[in-house]
Parts: sequence; C-alpha cells; structure tokens
Amino acid sequence: MRAYLDIETTYKQAISIIGIYRPDVGTVQLMGGGVSDINLYRALEGVSTLVTFNGTCFDLPVIRKRLLSDLKSEYEHCDLMYVCRRRGLRGGLKKIEEQLGIGRDTAGISGWDAPRLWHRYEYYNDHAALDTLLHYNREDVVNLALLEAVIAGTPVPPVASLTHVLDH
Repeated sequence: MRAYLDIETTYKQAISIIGIYRPDVGTVQLMGGGVSDINLYRALEGVSTLVTFNGTCFDLPVIRKRLLSDLKSEYEHCDLMYVCRRRGLRGGLKKIEEQLGIGRDTAGISGWDAPRLWHRYEYYNDHAALDTLLHYNREDVVNLALLEAVIAGTPVPPVASLTHVLDH
C-alpha cells in the first residue's frame, strides 16, 4: 500500500501539518497538537511505501528531527522529484503540475505561504487561513498520486474524497 505524504512547517521549522493521502481511506491531516509520532504511525498503518516530492531532503528529515521517527528506515520511499528529473521535468511540484496539466484550486499559493497561513491561524485565530492551508496541503498529497500516475503513464486513479483532520 502506498501513501502520499507532505508536511507544512512554521516559521521556526516546527511541523504544523502532516498530510497523508491514501487511496483506500482518503486524506488524513495531522495538525497542531495532533502532530505526533503515535498519530503518524496510526495514519500509516498498513502502508509499505511513502511517496513524496523532495521528501528526501525536506519532509523526512524534518519528521525525523521533530518527531524522532525515522520513516526512511521503516518504509520504502519514492521521491517523485527525482523521478521527474530523470524524465526531464524540472522545478518544484507546482511548476511540474502545471507542465503536465494537473490543476489545483489553490493555484498561486506556495510552500512559502504555509508558515504565514499557520501564523495567522495560531496567533489571530484566523480559521479562513487554516482552511486555506489544509486545502493546500490536501491538494499537495492528492496531486502526488495524480503526478505519479501521469509520469508512469498509468490511468489516473479516482480520488478518495474523505478527509480526516486530527488536531489532538
């Protein structure tokens, strides 16, 4: 079983959200107080392979540092950034999605906006900022599954629409 993983961080590089898309159950998002090793392993139960974009250099090392969880030693890992590069696709996830015609509702928002959105939620109780950040993260993880299918030349899988957010 594959799971598609992406994290968002705060200005201080703490993890604000861990998004996990599993085609069998939909999206699980751990946020705030819900970001823990226990919740992460529960969300990954039954998973054998993690799929990320630049997870080798960012997501997995940050998870290891912040949660003391070495996912690289416990799961197979496919970093789509390197798969894309081998196929001549360069740039970040959003640029490659654009090149391949993979759309998103949160166009114009980037990973650089994530700390700002989290800050607005955490310090000003701005739930619209949180909703935007959660939607952005969900599109990141779902689009990883779509990207993987497109570059592999396989049919694009139907997207499981159920989303679970754990904040405690």
